[in-house]
Amino acid sequence: MVILNIDFNSDEAIYLQLCNQIILGIAMSEIQEGEQLPSVRQLAESVGINMHTVNKAYTVLRQEGFVKVDRRRGAIISLDIDKMRAMQELRSNLGTLLARAICKNITREEVHTLVDQIFDEYRL
Repeated sequence: MVILNIDFNSDEAIYLQLCNQIILGIAMSEIQEGEQLPSVRQLAESVGINMHTVNKAYTVLRQEGFVKVDRRRGAIISLDIDKMRAMQELRSNLGTLLARAICKNITREEVHTLVDQIFDEYRL
């Protein structure tokens, strides 16, 4: 299981930090398809957060197609291969990020270089 580091001083909600770190763990092959995540109680205790926060993160991950919840085994990595939906989400999120980059005078070439670097990190 990937080590989760929560920044309690961040403006980003803790449940989103959990979601994002689990997704990054999947992308970087630190967490594999079929791998069982810790129970809500276990993860809450190990990170030092409320169980409801972990439950919310797992719910979001389930809704977004990253985990399935099995009554006996708990939350399990199960990637929902829905490329069209994923492409629409990527376009929406990337559109906002690119608009921010343009406002900060980041060039197309700088964006391409950065995207290639990040993509390569996940494909090791």
